[in-house]
Amino acid sequence: MERPESVTVDQCWSMDFVADNLFDGARIRALTIVDNFSRECLAIHVDKGIRGEHVVSLLELIGDAHGRIPERIQVDNGSEFISKELDRWAYEREVTLDFSRPGKPTDNPFIESSNGSFRDECLNSHWFLSIEDAREKIEAWREDYNAFRPHSSLGNLSPNEFVERHFETGNL
Repeated sequence: MERPESVTVDQCWSMDFVADNLFDGARIRALTIVDNFSRECLAIHVDKGIRGEHVVSLLELIGDAHGRIPERIQVDNGSEFISKELDRWAYEREVTLDFSRPGKPTDNPFIESSNGSFRDECLNSHWFLSIEDAREKIEAWREDYNAFRPHSSLGNLSPNEFVERHFETGNL
């Protein structure tokens, strides 16, 4: 299935989950949200369990803090994404939920690429002593990723630089 190419910020976001462990083997999950056009990692929510209402709460936090909402969100068919809470949130805001075909991670390449970097550069590089420790280290990585990590797909700019230039030039 061919998806439309994003040509501006907030046209399409992608969401997915990444699993990892604390030092003692306790499982943690991270919900990642990325803007497909700018590659900006808008949020990473870390917890032991994440349900549909947590997804909605995080989307609300992004909206409240940054005044941003996407036109479309690409997701897989996980239970958190097919929840009544997320469906209602999307309906009320006229956001299209674009579901990947089952077993086809290539339907959502931007989040898969971002999550690969997240795993390689953060999760595989740290021992997390607690959920709070994981949140702190992961948020520091997210901030560094957005502010300092150049992306070849963005003309070797960081996501923050790319968004700033995009808004300055009026390419909306």
